[in-house]
Amino acid sequence: MNLHEQLGALEMGVAQLIQAVVAQQAEPIETPADGAASSAPAERAASESESDSAGQTAAQTTAAQAEASAAGNGAPVTDHEPAAQFQPTLEINRPAQDEITMTIGNQTVALRPDQISKLIEELSNARASMTPEQPPGIPPGWRFVSTKNPVMAVQKQSSGDRLLVMRHTGHGWVPFTFSPDVVIQLYMMLTNA
Repeated sequence: MNLHEQLGALEMGVAQLIQAVVAQQAEPIETPADGAASSAPAERAASESESDSAGQTAAQTTAAQAEASAAGNGAPVTDHEPAAQFQPTLEINRPAQDEITMTIGNQTVALRPDQISKLIEELSNARASMTPEQPPGIPPGWRFVSTKNPVMAVQKQSSGDRLLVMRHTGHGWVPFTFSPDVVIQLYMMLTNA
Protein backbone atom coordinates (compact mmCIF):
# COMPACT_ATOMS: atom_id res chain seq x y z
CA MET A 1 0.00 0.00 0.00
CA ASN A 2 1.57 3.30 -1.05
CA LEU A 3 1.52 6.52 0.98
CA HIS A 4 -1.46 8.03 -0.86
CA GLU A 5 -3.51 4.89 -0.29
CA GLN A 6 -2.56 4.89 3.39
CA LEU A 7 -3.53 8.55 3.77
CA GLY A 8 -6.81 7.86 2.00
CA ALA A 9 -7.46 4.97 4.36
CA LEU A 10 -6.69 7.22 7.36
CA GLU A 11 -9.05 9.92 6.11
CA MET A 12 -11.80 7.40 5.50
CA GLY A 13 -11.23 5.79 8.92
CA VAL A 14 -11.48 9.11 10.74
CA ALA A 15 -14.53 10.09 8.66
CA GLN A 16 -16.22 6.78 9.46
CA LEU A 17 -15.40 7.18 13.15
CA ILE A 18 -16.97 10.62 13.29
CA GLN A 19 -19.94 9.52 11.15
CA ALA A 20 -20.62 6.69 13.58
CA VAL A 21 -20.56 9.02 16.58
CA VAL A 22 -22.71 11.68 14.87
CA ALA A 23 -25.16 9.03 13.65
CA GLN A 24 -25.38 7.59 17.16
CA GLN A 25 -26.24 11.07 18.45
CA ALA A 26 -28.86 11.58 15.74
CA GLU A 27 -30.84 8.40 16.48
CA PRO A 28 -34.36 9.33 17.69
CA ILE A 29 -35.34 8.39 21.22
CA GLU A 30 -38.16 5.89 21.24
CA THR A 31 -40.71 5.38 23.94
CA PRO A 32 -42.90 2.28 24.38
CA ALA A 33 -45.76 4.28 22.85
CA ASP A 34 -43.84 4.61 19.58
CA GLY A 35 -44.17 0.86 18.99
CA ALA A 36 -42.30 0.24 15.73
CA ALA A 37 -38.62 -0.59 15.58
CA SER A 38 -36.25 2.17 14.63
CA SER A 39 -35.09 2.52 11.03
CA ALA A 40 -32.07 4.57 12.09
CA PRO A 41 -29.45 2.04 10.82
CA ALA A 42 -30.98 2.10 7.32
CA GLU A 43 -31.28 5.88 7.40
CA ARG A 44 -27.68 6.14 8.62
CA ALA A 45 -26.45 3.90 5.78
CA ALA A 46 -28.43 5.97 3.26
CA SER A 47 -27.06 9.25 4.59
CA GLU A 48 -23.50 7.86 4.54
CA SER A 49 -23.84 6.73 0.92
CA GLU A 50 -25.38 10.10 -0.05
CA SER A 51 -22.46 11.85 1.64
CA ASP A 52 -19.97 9.72 -0.28
CA SER A 53 -21.79 10.16 -3.59
CA ALA A 54 -21.88 13.93 -3.15
CA GLY A 55 -18.15 13.91 -3.86
CA GLN A 56 -17.00 15.37 -0.55
CA THR A 57 -13.52 14.45 0.55
CA ALA A 58 -13.14 12.65 3.84
CA ALA A 59 -11.60 15.75 5.38
CA GLN A 60 -14.57 17.92 4.35
CA THR A 61 -17.01 15.34 5.67
CA THR A 62 -15.10 15.14 8.93
CA ALA A 63 -15.00 18.93 9.34
CA ALA A 64 -18.71 19.32 8.57
CA GLN A 65 -19.68 16.60 11.03
CA ALA A 66 -17.40 17.96 13.73
CA GLU A 67 -18.96 21.41 13.28
CA ALA A 68 -22.45 19.93 13.47
CA SER A 69 -21.51 18.04 16.61
CA ALA A 70 -19.92 21.15 18.15
CA ALA A 71 -23.05 23.16 17.36
CA GLY A 72 -24.97 20.92 19.76
CA ASN A 73 -26.74 18.62 17.31
CA GLY A 74 -27.70 15.92 19.77
CA ALA A 75 -30.51 13.39 19.70
CA PRO A 76 -33.93 14.91 18.98
CA VAL A 77 -36.28 15.43 21.90
CA THR A 78 -39.64 13.65 21.84
CA ASP A 79 -42.84 14.94 23.41
CA HIS A 80 -42.72 12.12 25.95
CA GLU A 81 -39.37 12.68 27.64
CA PRO A 82 -36.39 15.06 27.47
CA ALA A 83 -33.23 13.74 25.82
CA ALA A 84 -29.98 13.71 27.72
CA GLN A 85 -27.33 15.59 25.76
CA PHE A 86 -24.73 13.05 24.67
CA GLN A 87 -21.28 14.60 24.33
CA PRO A 88 -18.76 12.03 23.10
CA THR A 89 -15.35 12.18 24.68
CA LEU A 90 -12.02 11.92 22.92
CA GLU A 91 -9.49 9.54 24.42
CA ILE A 92 -5.95 9.18 23.11
CA ASN A 93 -3.79 6.22 24.13
CA ARG A 94 -0.39 4.86 23.14
CA PRO A 95 -0.59 1.05 23.20
CA ALA A 96 2.75 0.61 21.40
CA GLN A 97 5.85 2.65 20.55
CA ASP A 98 4.73 3.25 16.95
CA GLU A 99 0.96 3.45 17.43
CA ILE A 100 -1.61 5.86 18.85
CA THR A 101 -5.28 5.01 19.31
CA MET A 102 -8.01 7.64 19.24
CA THR A 103 -11.42 6.81 20.69
CA ILE A 104 -14.50 8.99 20.17
CA GLY A 105 -17.53 7.66 22.01
CA ASN A 106 -17.16 3.89 21.59
CA GLN A 107 -15.35 3.92 18.22
CA THR A 108 -11.55 3.43 18.19
CA VAL A 109 -9.08 4.01 15.36
CA ALA A 110 -5.40 3.02 15.50
CA LEU A 111 -2.97 5.44 13.81
CA ARG A 112 0.53 4.64 12.55
CA PRO A 113 3.37 7.20 12.45
CA ASP A 114 2.69 8.28 8.85
CA GLN A 115 -1.00 8.75 9.63
CA ILE A 116 -0.16 10.71 12.78
CA SER A 117 2.10 13.04 10.76
CA LYS A 118 -0.72 13.71 8.29
CA LEU A 119 -3.15 14.35 11.15
CA ILE A 120 -0.72 16.77 12.83
CA GLU A 121 -0.27 18.64 9.55
CA GLU A 122 -4.02 18.92 8.90
CA LEU A 123 -4.78 19.99 12.48
CA SER A 124 -1.94 22.53 12.45
CA ASN A 125 -3.15 24.07 9.19
CA ALA A 126 -6.70 24.29 10.54
CA ARG A 127 -5.62 25.67 13.94
CA ALA A 128 -3.60 28.46 12.30
CA SER A 129 -6.83 30.07 11.05
CA MET A 130 -8.90 29.62 14.23
CA THR A 131 -9.69 32.00 17.04
CA PRO A 132 -8.71 32.50 19.74
CA GLU A 133 -5.10 32.51 18.61
CA GLN A 134 -2.40 30.54 20.37
CA PRO A 135 -1.30 32.19 23.66
CA PRO A 136 1.28 34.97 23.16
CA GLY A 137 3.47 33.62 25.97
CA ILE A 138 4.57 30.15 26.97
CA PRO A 139 1.78 28.69 29.13
CA PRO A 140 2.77 27.42 32.60
CA GLY A 141 3.16 23.67 32.70
CA TRP A 142 3.43 23.40 28.92
CA ARG A 143 4.88 20.04 27.87
CA PHE A 144 7.03 19.87 24.77
CA VAL A 145 9.71 17.90 22.98
CA SER A 146 12.70 19.94 21.85
CA THR A 147 14.69 19.04 18.72
CA LYS A 148 18.40 19.64 19.14
CA ASN A 149 20.21 21.00 16.06
CA PRO A 150 17.29 20.59 13.64
CA VAL A 151 17.75 20.32 9.90
CA MET A 152 17.02 23.76 8.41
CA ALA A 153 16.44 25.39 5.06
CA VAL A 154 16.45 29.15 4.37
CA GLN A 155 15.07 30.98 1.37
CA LYS A 156 15.12 34.71 0.58
CA GLN A 157 11.76 36.09 -0.49
CA SER A 158 11.30 38.84 -3.11
CA SER A 159 10.04 41.14 -0.31
CA GLY A 160 13.36 40.79 1.53
CA ASP A 161 11.81 38.48 4.13
CA ARG A 162 13.51 35.19 4.98
CA LEU A 163 11.67 31.87 5.01
CA LEU A 164 13.16 29.53 7.60
CA VAL A 165 11.93 25.93 7.62
CA MET A 166 13.03 23.71 10.51
CA ARG A 167 12.44 19.99 10.95
CA HIS A 168 10.98 19.14 14.36
CA THR A 169 10.99 15.46 15.36
CA GLY A 170 7.30 15.59 16.34
CA HIS A 171 5.77 18.35 14.24
CA GLY A 172 7.72 17.68 11.04
CA TRP A 173 8.74 20.61 8.83
CA VAL A 174 7.71 23.89 10.48
CA PRO A 175 7.98 27.08 8.37
CA PHE A 176 8.57 30.61 9.71
CA THR A 177 8.84 33.87 7.76
CA PHE A 178 10.96 36.70 9.21
CA SER A 179 11.10 40.32 8.09
CA PRO A 180 14.65 41.81 7.92
CA ASP A 181 14.33 43.61 11.27
CA VAL A 182 13.21 40.41 13.02
CA VAL A 183 16.16 38.54 11.46
CA ILE A 184 18.43 41.06 13.19
CA GLN A 185 16.53 40.67 16.48
CA LEU A 186 16.79 36.90 16.21
CA TYR A 187 20.52 37.10 15.57
CA MET A 188 20.92 39.39 18.62
CA MET A 189 18.88 37.07 20.82
CA LEU A 190 20.87 34.00 19.78
CA THR A 191 24.28 35.65 20.20
CA ASN A 192 23.48 37.36 23.52
CA ALA A 193 21.77 34.42 25.22
